[in-house]
Amino acid sequence: MTSAVPALPCGVLSPSSPPPLLDFALGALACCGACVFTNPLEVVKTRLQLQGELLARGSYQRHYHGVLQALWVVGRTDGLRGLQKGLSVGLIYQGLMNGVRLGFYSYCEALGFTTVYGGSILSGAVAGALGAFIASPAYLVKTHLQAQAVATIAVGHQHNHLGMSNAFATIYRREGVIGLWRGVNGAVPRVMVGSASQLATFSSAKDWVSHSQWFSPNSWLIALIAAMISGVAVTITMTPFDVISTRLYNQPVDEFRRGRLYHGFSDCLLKVCQSEGLLGLYKGMGPVFLRLAPHTVLSMLFWDLMRHQALQDNQRQEKT
Repeated sequence: MTSAVPALPCGVLSPSSPPPLLDFALGALACCGACVFTNPLEVVKTRLQLQGELLARGSYQRHYHGVLQALWVVGRTDGLRGLQKGLSVGLIYQGLMNGVRLGFYSYCEALGFTTVYGGSILSGAVAGALGAFIASPAYLVKTHLQAQAVATIAVGHQHNHLGMSNAFATIYRREGVIGLWRGVNGAVPRVMVGSASQLATFSSAKDWVSHSQWFSPNSWLIALIAAMISGVAVTITMTPFDVISTRLYNQPVDEFRRGRLYHGFSDCLLKVCQSEGLLGLYKGMGPVFLRLAPHTVLSMLFWDLMRHQALQDNQRQEKT
């Protein structure tokens, strides 16, 4: 960050940003780094969101009673590998989705779209939708793998894949290329809402903190506080979409390649509300926050610092 940061109306960084291709790579690396630390919470979140699927509260056995207890149960039963289920495909998802998302947002920022009224939210939503569509097959496999567990603690449908490669091959063999994008109708609105709220609130919060002059213009604490505020906003807005997305991705399919439980986004929304109540849409909100808050902090902070370093290196090269 440079001394020009406080003058930005809504920019994520300074008036000059790295080229979009470089931002693609920096965004992918930043979010992959965050994913390594937050993946156990993603496993627990998936299990909590599938627990008691389409069943009234109190009518099913609860294997997981909260974030810490769920982490302990998974760790005790499956060990460290169980807590890192789906990590490899999770890294692929984070690299693809967030590389496209942050790179596209940076491109919109460079064109000046984010400085107009509502431009930051719209750019974030479009960037999220594009990233979610491209990375959807990876999220599908990640959900399947993270839902898999031994019978004593299993929740939701068990696909019983042998690993990431086997999962991709099995889905392609059974359902073709279209099957790899099953559930994308839940993923796109999920990431659009999450991306818009994350990028817009991060931009606005960073601008507000910079103008408050609590820290020096080059302080990394500006990005840290902005990312913490952004994490809260994402959790509140995205959890219902996250629950629906998980359900659509993990549901079994019939011989006609149609979902056995839900016909689409709106059908899933109605069935969850009817069977589990409105609170069913906020299942797993604890791990969603505990995962999204540090993930947002780490990814946005890493991205911010790497972009700043890239700009400094570029400026030094121009002077020499």
